[in-house]
Amino acid sequence: MSGFAVVPQEVRARLVVRFGPGAAEWCAELPSLVDALAGRWGLTVLAAGGGGTARVFRCARAADGATVWLKLTPDPEVAAQEAAALRAWSGSAWVVRLLEYDAQACALLLADVAPGTTLRERGWRPAEVAGMLAGLRSAPVEGVALPPLAERVEFLVGLTERRAPGLVPAELWKPARELATGGPRALVHGDLHPANVLLGPDGPVAIDPRPCLGDPDFDLVDWVLDGVTDAAALASRVDGLAALVPGADPGRVLAWCRAVAVLIAAPRVVAGRRDAETAFLRELGGI
Repeated sequence: MSGFAVVPQEVRARLVVRFGPGAAEWCAELPSLVDALAGRWGLTVLAAGGGGTARVFRCARAADGATVWLKLTPDPEVAAQEAAALRAWSGSAWVVRLLEYDAQACALLLADVAPGTTLRERGWRPAEVAGMLAGLRSAPVEGVALPPLAERVEFLVGLTERRAPGLVPAELWKPARELATGGPRALVHGDLHPANVLLGPDGPVAIDPRPCLGDPDFDLVDWVLDGVTDAAALASRVDGLAALVPGADPGRVLAWCRAVAVLIAAPRVVAGRRDAETAFLRELGGI
């Protein structure tokens, strides 16, 4: 049994908060599950990590020594939706490649991205990410079974209310809900920010989607808000990036920024942040 698959107590606690008490049992069974998958797919587990929704294992594939990534989550829906989106994006150089998927185990085997530095760490330019943003929204959606963007927005609203209880007046959620039910219909990554984009051999590669179907301008928001501290800079960033992404609507992108600013600012306020970016997000969102 691989010791890498033993879930640290602090990670276990986060998973239980996110998924409920059943996540504790999942954590206890994870080492056996990882061993079984490693045997079936010919993997040697080398390291472990992960965030609040999954555990991710860096592995070596016995057949050729290639680095691959084994990703498991306690939630069958999270795994199924990610697999569906990655299949819809298959063949795209802008998205990590899905190698295997086991629905019963809620497990995905993903190709490596080298060198794999996140754009959060390395920095980025609008022209560099524009091709990725255009490529993501151009995927065919016929027959793709994913929830609507409105469902993703409701999840984010609920998460924010749990993190910042009583801070946001109910009427401030209305713009996000209205935007989520309008606009064009495309495949949306749903969590596209510089920490979820890796530098690949031919440019940026998106990972960790929380995918849905709806307005693809939602995926531009983190890129135009990143580091901005005043309205003029935001307007310039919106116009500049939208001009590089075919089909992007600057007006809708700016409206999304105002709506999403509430979601971003509220947890920062609770954490006591008083930096210029947080102050601008509060002003933009009206909290």
